[in-house]
Amino acid sequence: MSRKMLFIFNPRSGKGSIKTRLLDILDIFVKGGYEVTVHPTQAYMDGFKTAKKKAGDYDIVVASGGDGTLDEIVSGILRVGGTTPIGYIPAGSTNDFANSLHISKNMLQAATDIVEGVPHAFDVGKFNQDFFVYIAAFGLFTDVSYETNQDLKNILGHAAYILEGTQRIFNIKSYKLRVISEEAELEGEFIFGMVSNSTSVGGFKKLTGPDVMLDDGVFEVMFIRMPKTLLELNEIISSLVSGNDTKMIEAFKTSAMTVIAEEEIPWTLDGEYGGEHTRVEIQNLKHAVEIMLPVNDKAPLINNINEIPEDAVETGSHREPDPSGTAEDLGKTEASLMPEAPGTSEQSEK
Repeated sequence: MSRKMLFIFNPRSGKGSIKTRLLDILDIFVKGGYEVTVHPTQAYMDGFKTAKKKAGDYDIVVASGGDGTLDEIVSGILRVGGTTPIGYIPAGSTNDFANSLHISKNMLQAATDIVEGVPHAFDVGKFNQDFFVYIAAFGLFTDVSYETNQDLKNILGHAAYILEGTQRIFNIKSYKLRVISEEAELEGEFIFGMVSNSTSVGGFKKLTGPDVMLDDGVFEVMFIRMPKTLLELNEIISSLVSGNDTKMIEAFKTSAMTVIAEEEIPWTLDGEYGGEHTRVEIQNLKHAVEIMLPVNDKAPLINNINEIPEDAVETGSHREPDPSGTAEDLGKTEASLMPEAPGTSEQSEK
């Protein structure tokens, strides 16, 4: 008996590259024993709504697009407390999450790995009543992704973010805030804040620090203080480039934290607009979602293939998520997922 797959893809992501490979991808899925339902996203939040409504009726949901597309599908599944495994065929401009998991950039190989792979659980972030797959951030450059036009992204790729970002380097805004967690308490003016579960951000590797694991129940956190002098600014840049220690950058790991600001701060979630907030509660939902990865994959996961039961490899069965990801804990209204500002195509994926 065929297993049922829901395949949701963004036809505009990455210059629409999936269009020329779609039939070959579907052929791989069908030959792998799946009965496939295909859904190209039609409009803003369509991926989220489709996954929320239909994911529970399928054995797996496969997403293809940028990180924002993946974010929609994961959010839709978690919105109803679902446990359906996912697959991911990256087709965006940067694809930080796919790079972290060593998912192939070749679409046909990525499709094959979904069919032949095994499920790995990974952590997801809860951001107030919203979700993020790999990053929640504010401040310097964080609005570049959702403000950069989709057509510009498609033409220039990663360079589009850099071009847009360079226009802001001389107009740095700071925010007065307090950060509270079991591991650290911070207070002061900050130009940037980041809570991540990824080995790269914006295409830049090692920005999230060493020993990053995507299933360890903790996030990597970084806050950059407002430089008062040119010397402090150079100190920050040197630290980001070479890893030198500096009091201007606060970095630690945590499973939960609260950020309280004097004014509303615009946040970005997985590169898309996440609304403006004066208070943010962030929680790591350990092992909330499972993703299909190759058996010999070297992704930064503690629970590697050697620790997965044989029956899970043979049947594709998956573990129940951590109690922190239960339906009751993950419950939220659809309205709370809607951003406070509109966007277009991939840039409005969140």
